[in-house]
Amino acid sequence: MSIIETEAALHEAHRDNHTHRDVNGGWLRPAVFGAMDGLVSNLALMTGVAGGAVSQQTIVITGLAGLAAGAFSMAAGEYTSVASQRELVEAELAVERRELRKHPVDEMEELAALYTARGVEPALAREVAMQLSRDPEQALEIHAREELGIDPDDLPSPLVAAFSSFGAFALGALLPVLPYLLGASALWPAVLLALAGLFGCGALVAKVTARSWWFSGLRQLALGGTAAAVTYGLGTLIGAAV
Repeated sequence: MSIIETEAALHEAHRDNHTHRDVNGGWLRPAVFGAMDGLVSNLALMTGVAGGAVSQQTIVITGLAGLAAGAFSMAAGEYTSVASQRELVEAELAVERRELRKHPVDEMEELAALYTARGVEPALAREVAMQLSRDPEQALEIHAREELGIDPDDLPSPLVAAFSSFGAFALGALLPVLPYLLGASALWPAVLLALAGLFGCGALVAKVTARSWWFSGLRQLALGGTAAAVTYGLGTLIGAAV
């Protein structure tokens, strides 16, 4: 095999293996946060109520109410947060677009100065900035990336964030309630299923973040289990006091 063919093969292998996960999507963070929050908050809520020695019906109603309230709250919060962030970015892009239209030469020199500061020779930096500035939309994209650190074509969607958060929270919050809905009369099946769900969610997140699955799973299990134990103890104390 010739040197050229060898280099071509290496280039192909590098291109195929050098891929990255999508870290800018609007669904991952709200979905992960929603599922974890649904599991932990509803498990803690139900164990806290159960600690007060209430009826099975009260625990089930509490779990379902926590599921509904939490899911809608998470969706509304995520929608407002992402929409506000998007509006802020769009306002900054409008400012940059106006500057490019009113002061194209100054903006080109600003872009050239950025490249020069990164080690590009001044003459080459100015030539690159000049070529990139010929297309107004391309110039806007470059300035947004360099000055604002954003990609105008990859802004998070408020609706995607809201629906992801709603569905994930509801799914997570359903796990502690599910054993009761299937006929369980004691708390321990709900606790076991919820803790298994916490470990599974943590392990699943590790597939995305490249962390060790067992570490991520055990960390989430410990956090959720601690929250449930603390609220159960508080529920027991309050139940005894009243």
